[in-house]
Formats: sequence, structure tokens, C-alpha cells
Amino acid sequence: MATSSSVLPRWTIGTPFAAWVVFVAGLMLPGHPVLIALTGIALAGSVFAGVHHAEVVAHKVGEPFGTLVLAVAVTVIEVALIVSVMLSSGPEKAGLARDTVFAAVMLVCNGIVGLCLLVGGLRHREQDFQTRGASATLAVLASLSVLSLVIPNYTRTVPGPVLSTSQLAFAGVSSLVLYGVFVFVQTIRHRDYFLANTHDEDVHAAPPSVPIALLSLLLLFVSLVAVVLLAKQMSPSIERAVAGAGAPPAAVGVVIAALVLLPEGFAAVRAARADRLQTSLNLALGSALASIGLTIPTVAVVILWTGQSLMLGLDGKDSVLLFLTLIVCTLTLSTGRTTILQGAVHLSLLAAYLFLSVVP
Repeated sequence: MATSSSVLPRWTIGTPFAAWVVFVAGLMLPGHPVLIALTGIALAGSVFAGVHHAEVVAHKVGEPFGTLVLAVAVTVIEVALIVSVMLSSGPEKAGLARDTVFAAVMLVCNGIVGLCLLVGGLRHREQDFQTRGASATLAVLASLSVLSLVIPNYTRTVPGPVLSTSQLAFAGVSSLVLYGVFVFVQTIRHRDYFLANTHDEDVHAAPPSVPIALLSLLLLFVSLVAVVLLAKQMSPSIERAVAGAGAPPAAVGVVIAALVLLPEGFAAVRAARADRLQTSLNLALGSALASIGLTIPTVAVVILWTGQSLMLGLDGKDSVLLFLTLIVCTLTLSTGRTTILQGAVHLSLLAAYLFLSVVP
């Protein structure tokens, strides 16, 4: 956990607000080359600042509450972004929620988890974690992923990959309830399942004061909103670059999801490098769960309210990649110990997903 301090570093306070200045300037001069470059720099700075504040908050509230704060905060903002785009766009964005959730699951389960295992394994050879917590998280993740992204292809009430009104309402309610039960188990009923087996070398660091923790919580929110808005602002440039490379439009969703997941990914890798793999897995898998558990219910409400179309079912290629990812995750998390081999396997699946997203 981050070392406590009675005073936050100045750059962690100034960077989020500087990012907002860049965002406003980008609204006034859209597409300006200098501002595009500044947007990238501000985005990176906001990520680093957000991770720092997340660690301060996590150190104050303890695990697993700390990792839950960052995962839920990022996901709530991501969901707001998805809904705003859906409401302002036409039928061409009917698959936006599906593409974003699927990209989040693949980037988290193969990218963030794989990188954490590789970095941790290179530095510490072997790392351990709680199999009870990891298995419980993976069971919920597998259920939500398949029910939300695969089953819509096989229902009969309406032709796939869409759901009928009643089916969509059921999917939204069941996703929210299952995620709510998971949070209850993680934070209250079986909190010990999600705590590290090993002694945390930073446990003796004094926690931050309440005012510092509250300030970090506020600045965390400011940083995360800046990350999402700057990512959205960069999307036209990304779309042009993707089109210029001849890649399919779905590749844009992968890039945007990767930008939004940067704070969680960076925090998870830092934890793994510090030999806190349990924290890394809590953060990574928890963010994937929050992405599905909060996105599907919210989008369901929007669709039922507005009557827009919504495509949820994945195509055959993506369904196979999802099943393979879930199987490999099950094998990786079944022993309670990991090495660089598991990290390399997950990263190879990430490479396959990214390559097939560009060359389907």
C-alpha cells in the first residue's frame, strides 16, 4: 500500500485540474495537433494521479474496500460514458455496450492479470493468493459474462443477438443482484477470502488522516472523470487512425476501453510488483465484474426507457475467445500460486484478441 503522508504531493493535486484545462481547450480547438499531443500527456498524468489517490484511499479504508473503491469508481464513469454516447447516437451504436464490456473482460482477464503475473513472477519467482476469493470472483464473472454476452444468441423469443423486453429486464436485474451479493460477500460476510495470505510489508505504515483521505477521494473522482473525458476527446483521432490502418470499427472500442482501464491496470501491476498479488487480483477481476454488473442493468434501463435497439450477443469468434479466457483463468486461479508461465499464457491470449480485433 502507498506510504502515508500528511501532505499529498503537489503534482497529484495539480495534474487532474491541468487535465481539465486541456480538456476545455480541446473543446474550443478540436483536432488541433498540439492539443492532441497535450491530451495524451494529460491523460497519462491523470492516470498516475488517480492511481496515487486510489492507493491513499485504499490505505485508509483497508482491503478489500480499497480496491473496490477504484474498480467501482472507474466503472460508474465508464457506464455514464456509454449511456451518453448511446443516447446521442443512432442504431450504429447498438453494439457499443457489448463491445465495451467484452473488451473490458478480455483486457482485464488477459491483459491486466497476465501482466501482473508476469511482472510479479519476474521479481518474486512465485506469488500466492487466496483461492477461495479468486474462485468466487471467477464464478460470478463467468456467469455474468455468458448470460449477458453469449445467451442472447440462442434465445427464441426474438432473433439473436438481441433480447426481448422481459429477457432484457431479467438480465439487468439478475446482473445487479448477483454483483450486489458478490460485494456483500467480499466486504462483509467473507471478507477474509479476499485478504492476502502473506504479511504485507507496508502494514506498519501509518494510514493517512481523514482530511487527506477525503481529499484523495475527491481528487480520485476528478482524475477518473478526466481520464474518461480525455479518452472520449481523443476518440475521433483514434477513429481516423484506425480507419487509416484499414482496421474494423470494433478496434476503436478496444482502444477506448484500454484507455479507461489504465488507472486500474497501473495500480494492479504496481501491487503485483510489490508482492501483493491478492490486491492485484481483487482489483483486476473486481473491475471486470463491476463492468458487467453495473453496465448491463444501466443499459437495460436506458433501452427499456428509450426503446432503442441493443445487441448483446457476441459472434462466434469472440464467444470462443471468451470461453478460452474463462477456462485458462480457472486453471490459473486453481492452485493459489502463480509464476511467469501463467502470465505468458494470458498475454498470448491478449495478443490473439488484439490481433483478431484488427484482422478479424
